[in-house]
Amino acid sequence: SKRHSAPATSTLDVKYSSQNSFPNISPISVPRSNVNAVEVCAVLLALAYVILAIQQRRICWIAAIASAMLYSHIFWQVSLYLETVLQLFYIVMALYGWSVWGRQQQGHDSQIQIWTARQHLIACTAVLSLSLTLGWAMQEWTDAALPFFDAATTVCALLATWMVTQRLLENWLYWIAINTVSIGLYLSRDLSLTAALFAGYVILAIVGYRTWRRQWLRQHNA
Repeated sequence: SKRHSAPATSTLDVKYSSQNSFPNISPISVPRSNVNAVEVCAVLLALAYVILAIQQRRICWIAAIASAMLYSHIFWQVSLYLETVLQLFYIVMALYGWSVWGRQQQGHDSQIQIWTARQHLIACTAVLSLSLTLGWAMQEWTDAALPFFDAATTVCALLATWMVTQRLLENWLYWIAINTVSIGLYLSRDLSLTAALFAGYVILAIVGYRTWRRQWLRQHNA
């Protein structure tokens, strides 16, 4: 589907329907220059988080907190409510990750872990069930832009972020899927810079998986 181009005004004129569809045009008075300036900062901090996470640098969680604070503002402005809530959970999860990685470094217990097929099946079943429930609730009771996509990416991202805190190798595979879906979601909301960021995330997630897998193989063969 073709995304709407920005109207030639000083505001972001978008109306968000309650259905899982692309936006229609109607004024809501969000200064476009302000949104873009905040988005640029959020993008840079988000990229810093991923790159530092690939390197398993504890400071990545500080970048995650700062980025999530900015994105919570951005997503609220464009009616992606679950994405806004997700950013608040990111902040909590980043604080948890900072604490866990700090304890692991002190105890020299920073090895990469993996899940069994049964654990993945349980996780995916739970994600699907919760995503459908949240998506239905958002469609019925809010004007969320794309409720089911929004719900699915929110729930999956929470799981994947927790997996990063536990140094689970497969977190990168989950992020590849999440970021691919998110590209279309953000293009539909006229967040082209963020969509480009998520395209970069797909590449970084592949790099992250390969990097962490090499470390896991070294651990496994040691």
